[in-house]
Amino acid sequence: MFQKRKKQQEENVFNQDLSQKEKPGYVFIMTLFMKEMCPMPDKEKMTAVLQKHLGDVDCSTYSENAAGFAANNYKVEFEQGAIPVQLMVTGCSERPKKPLDELTVSQMWDCQEDRERILSECQYQVIATDMMAAGLNYRERAVMLMDYLEALIELYPTCEAVYFFTSGKMFTAERIRNHNIPRDRRFLYFAVNVRFFNIQGTEDKMVDTLGMSTLFLPDLQYHFHGMNPDWVVNHAYNMLSYIYDNENPIKDNDSIDGIEDGNMSRDIMWKCHYEDALIQPARGVIDIYMNEYAAGNRAY
Repeated sequence: MFQKRKKQQEENVFNQDLSQKEKPGYVFIMTLFMKEMCPMPDKEKMTAVLQKHLGDVDCSTYSENAAGFAANNYKVEFEQGAIPVQLMVTGCSERPKKPLDELTVSQMWDCQEDRERILSECQYQVIATDMMAAGLNYRERAVMLMDYLEALIELYPTCEAVYFFTSGKMFTAERIRNHNIPRDRRFLYFAVNVRFFNIQGTEDKMVDTLGMSTLFLPDLQYHFHGMNPDWVVNHAYNMLSYIYDNENPIKDNDSIDGIEDGNMSRDIMWKCHYEDALIQPARGVIDIYMNEYAAGNRAY
């Protein structure tokens, strides 16, 4: 499903800033970028399209500034009873003048050729979120969010791109409309980012992931040298799939298959350790110790 992606050397130098803290299970935010201001779709159309993608949906609030919908097939148990997840959409507005930070933009690999154009040309936005969804089973929430994404893309035909706040990932609307990603893999594909960094002044490199905390699952971290980064990126996606499919069975000091000649191999075992992330945002990650390729002077 995931293809190798070429990582270009970035000219920018970024500083470590672990004052940025991640909030596991936080509301999931999708920003739809537009070239021109667009009206809120009418209430009946919004309800019909959301029902098409998400099943039983009721409109709870509607105005030109915001609309809210109860996703009745996705309920969370509270002391007072089961309450449906709320899906919120803002009216279209001008984007803030403050641009996205350079580190985030540098890691938008899925629209690398278009990212600067999109961010320059698209000066309007619609923001969509879920609310009260943290209590859902993680698979339910992942499926619901991606169904919500596809409903939004249908409701806003002038959308140019979608930015996923939690992971810093961005896709053109065209790619979202024309994807053939299996339903159970859409969240990993669209909403979880695999980032790549060169460590200044060394031959060391870093591959890490960002976005799994929405589902209360761990992100990954590889600090290494001497191996093709594309191999490590593919290993990370395979590991994300394994964690997602198996409710994260990995315990501290467990061993996993390593890489031999670009492929995962049971003949090479790498240790897993729960650690704090080396690159922002501050969060817990599974650090993959790559034996002779490992960097960072760690003595596991």
